[in-house]
Parts: sequence; structure tokens; C-alpha cells
Amino acid sequence: MKAAILAPVAWRTPPRHYGPWEQVASNIAEGLIKLGVDVTLFATGDSITEGNLQSVCKQGYEEDRSQDAKVLECLHISNLMEQAGDFDIIHNNFDFLPLTYTGLIKTPVITTIHGFSSPRIIPVYKKYNSRGHYVSISNADRSPELDYIATVYNGLDTKDFKLTEKPQDYLLYFGRLHHDKGPVAAIEIAKKAKKKLIIAGIIQDENYFKERIEPELNEQIEYIGPAGPDKRNELLGNALALLHPINFAEPFGMSVAESMLCGTPVIAFNKGSMPELIQHEKTGFLVNTVDEAVDVIGRLSSIDRPYCHEWASSQFSKEKMAEDYLKLYQQILG
Repeated sequence: MKAAILAPVAWRTPPRHYGPWEQVASNIAEGLIKLGVDVTLFATGDSITEGNLQSVCKQGYEEDRSQDAKVLECLHISNLMEQAGDFDIIHNNFDFLPLTYTGLIKTPVITTIHGFSSPRIIPVYKKYNSRGHYVSISNADRSPELDYIATVYNGLDTKDFKLTEKPQDYLLYFGRLHHDKGPVAAIEIAKKAKKKLIIAGIIQDENYFKERIEPELNEQIEYIGPAGPDKRNELLGNALALLHPINFAEPFGMSVAESMLCGTPVIAFNKGSMPELIQHEKTGFLVNTVDEAVDVIGRLSSIDRPYCHEWASSQFSKEKMAEDYLKLYQQILG
């Protein structure tokens, strides 16, 4: 089987620090290669893969801001679609724009919907519903207006995550600094619990950071900048808990799975996919308010960290994800 994996071109695949869609595309590609699939990854030129690599740019537009994002995306997607006949199947990890080519090619396209940036993009998915094969990354993130062939949870390379049974005495916020992800609530939780908080992630909203986060920084509340794979395991593993007080219905939440793979429980606001990712009182706590989050910090010792690691490994591995997608490819190809 010859498969084309279409990754975004904002960041390298896999990313150096931030780039969740690029990370998933990488894990799909590398997982399929181990299952014997002939994979061509369409990504940035600096991307890393055991398969074939095709690119139209040396770096992503977030890492080289001299490039125009829309122009780069059009060149990137068309590069694959003009070669569509060379592949048995195309796996789209690049949102809705590639769907607009599917009426012009014969190769089947499976699309992983990594979340809806806005309800306004759904008409594109609806137009190609009868031609497309849509996969959700959680049951919570399904639109009632679309048909899906499966839900496949994002898979990670579990070898990258080491179980830490004895954590240090700090809480962690790990994610982009934006209102949606709730860093201000994480600060409030830490202050009320009188615990040290380490904040790691890219600043996605400069004004939000300067107005709401920067004034709170001190010895107790520390911002360390983005944290790549080299720091991630240590930060997550040594934390008492990951604070994930989201303000939106999050489709998945990579840091949640990553934390549990390190054995670290997650305290999350009960929204979106969180009830699917977290086993309440077994791998973390689902709460609704800051005060509820503060209360469960005193119960963190009841979480069995080895169980947390084992359960996450069984649900969110690269191998499981690749096997699930290969079955779908075979189902689509008959």
C-alpha cells in the first residue's frame, strides 16, 4: 500500500516544541512505516521521517516569517494533489482546504478532523461528506452535521515518556498561553493551594500574556518559555499534577495524554474530550471550578502513578493509532 500523509506546514514534522497536528501526522507516518506501508510524508523540508519526504519549503511559515502562509499552504497541498494518482490513499491532516481537491482526483482521501476552528468551516466538510472519510479525534468533537467512519485517539511515542513515581512539590501548566487553555485559572489554583506553579508554553496572545500572566510572575509562579521534547518528560514527570483548566470544549489535549504517560495525574475542567481522556479519580480529577481544583490537590496521593502510565500507554500509543488507521485504509480500499 502506498499512502501519502499530508501534514501542515506551520512547523516542522515532528515539531521542535509546538505543533500538535504536525506531531500527530509524524506519529501516523512513522507508525504506518513500521506496519509495512510505503509512506510519503508531505511536510516542510526540514522534517524528519523514515519514509519518503516531499516538500515545497525548507521551513514552516511560523519558523520563517518571510513566507506567506496562504501561498505556502496552496503550493504544499497542490504538490500532493497533482501526484494523487501515485498513491492508493491520501491521509489529510491539514483541515478543510485539501477537501476542495477531492472532486478532481480518484484517490480516496481520509481526513482526520483535528478540531473545528470555527463553525463557519463546517460547510466545506458538509459539501464533501459523501466523498470524504472523516475521522474524529474524540467522540466529544463530532459535529452532528457530518458523518464519521471512526474515532481514533491521537497516539504518542510512549518510549519518549518515562514513569516518575516520586514527584517534586510543584504543579505544572503545559500548553500555549491563550485564554482558551486557562493559564490564568491555573495561576489562581496554585495561589489558593499555596503551591509552586511552573508555566511552560508558547505565547500565543501577547496582550493576554502581558496583561494577565506577566504581572503574576514571581518565585511561586514561574514562566520558563516553550518546552520541547528534551524538557517535556522531566517537567511533566516531576510535577505533582498537570493543571488543565480549559475554557473551551477541547477536541483532545495532547499534554493531558503526555502527562498521564509520565504517571502524572491531570486536574482538568470537565469540558470537551476530558471525560474520554481522564479516568476520574484514577488518572486525575474532572472538576468544574477553581475551588474544586484546589480541593482535589489534597487527594493527589490517592492516584496510582504506575496505573496512570499503564492506562495512558494502552489508549494513546503511536502503535495503536497506526493500527487503527491501517484498518480504516483497508476498509476504504475494500
